Amino acid sequence: MKKEMVEVQQNAVQNQTAVMIEIGTNLLNQTAEQTRKLTDVEAQVLNQTTRLELQLLEHSLSTNKLEKQILDQTSEINKLQDKNSFLERKVLDMEDKHTEQLQAMREEKDQLQVLVSRQHSVIEELEKQLLSATANNSALQRQQQELTEKVGSLMSMIATSDLKNSFTTKEEQIVFRDCAEVFKSGLTTSGIYALTFPNSTEEIKAYCDMETGGGGWTVIQHREDGSVDFQRTWKEYKAGFGSPSGEYWLGNEFVSRLTNERRYVLKIHLKDWEGSEAYSLYEHFYLSGEELNYRIHLKGLTGTAGKISSISQPGNDFSTKDADNDKCICKCSQMLTGGWWFDACGPSNLNGMYYPQRQNTNKFNGIKWYYWRGSGYSLKATTMMIRPADF
Repeated sequence: MKKEMVEVQQNAVQNQTAVMIEIGTNLLNQTAEQTRKLTDVEAQVLNQTTRLELQLLEHSLSTNKLEKQILDQTSEINKLQDKNSFLERKVLDMEDKHTEQLQAMREEKDQLQVLVSRQHSVIEELEKQLLSATANNSALQRQQQELTEKVGSLMSMIATSDLKNSFTTKEEQIVFRDCAEVFKSGLTTSGIYALTFPNSTEEIKAYCDMETGGGGWTVIQHREDGSVDFQRTWKEYKAGFGSPSGEYWLGNEFVSRLTNERRYVLKIHLKDWEGSEAYSLYEHFYLSGEELNYRIHLKGLTGTAGKISSISQPGNDFSTKDADNDKCICKCSQMLTGGWWFDACGPSNLNGMYYPQRQNTNKFNGIKWYYWRGSGYSLKATTMMIRPADF
């Protein structure tokens, strides 16, 4: 019986021990699980701490950058404040000077008013003297009128037929064939003069250049602004057209008759749109008569507008829109406009269409002189003038 009780007690102890062991095992397992969770939490806290440290570092760098920008802005503001102070001082100085100038001007105004008041009496005295002088002048004018009448009566008394003949002779001597004769007569100012056709009393107005190369030049063509239409008929080119004070053509008939009287030189002066100038000088120039279509004859070229003549050689007949005398199956005067000595529409035409600046390139029918500015360049101004070779 005792033995059974002992066994019962031992079984009970064993059961309790097993329960205790199981409880202990459960506690260990729970402890391990808690430890693992704590470890995970610790890792998360560590990661969060590291991230916060990085953000703190970034904020620190941004703060440093902002502090530097603030310092720079503060420095700039100080500079602007210094400049503003300088300008304020300068404005104050200018205000002081302006005040002084206003004061000086007021004083000067007062002085001028005093002078004006003083001069008023002087002006009144001068007006009185002027009235007196006017009265005296009227008397002198009456005396002058009487003397003029007496001189007129004396002139009428001494006007005999011999004197009239001598006056007529003097009037007949005042006849100019060209501008060279005008120049040699003592009229050396450039301008418009009346010239007389050779062996005729018919007159024509021409512009005389009394300055270029010693003067005495009769201008036979001039272009400068496109104000005159040069697409004219044969009759118009024969007689001449335009105004000698501007653009004009003197007339083929006059030039032909003049240049067959004696030997003349021809100078052609050219201007482009870029400010350059050039010329061609022919030592001998004349035009045939109308029966030979005013054919041009040229010899001896010099100058700066090309070593080769831009007027085709030998000379060609003159052509207009209603008189085709060129050497082309086409009608050059109608194609290129203007009257000229065309060959096969040739390298020159100073009577072509006038084109303004920036519209003057690649123009087949413009004012061209091939051996200076090429075939498609239309010139700004041209002048053709003649003078006796022995001037």
